[in-house]
Amino acid sequence: MIPHERSLVQKLQGRPFAFIGVNSDPKETALASVERNKINWRSFWDGGSPSGPIATAYQVQYWPAIYLIDGNGIIQHKNLRGAELDQALDEMLAELETTTPDKETPPATEEPSEKPAP
Repeated sequence: MIPHERSLVQKLQGRPFAFIGVNSDPKETALASVERNKINWRSFWDGGSPSGPIATAYQVQYWPAIYLIDGNGIIQHKNLRGAELDQALDEMLAELETTTPDKETPPATEEPSEKPAP
């Protein structure tokens, strides 16, 4: 799955899209995963527990969980994969790009953060 995620980040660079990861592994494992898998998107550490604050807020029940969230913060799709994920992203971006002015996409980080940015 990570190669597909990495290609999405590269393919959609400069468009109104941000891929954000949340990792519930112990901190050392999460940091090693970022390095080993060449993670090129923002990744947050959720306290080293599957019941961390982010997983709890989004009611994550299994990993990896994928949420497509629109520009208003509304979850539009959950746990799509492959072609379904690509199609849903294309549709959401097409709609967003026709209704909003250009916005800069936040940069990716290489280390998991303690909590998501506001």
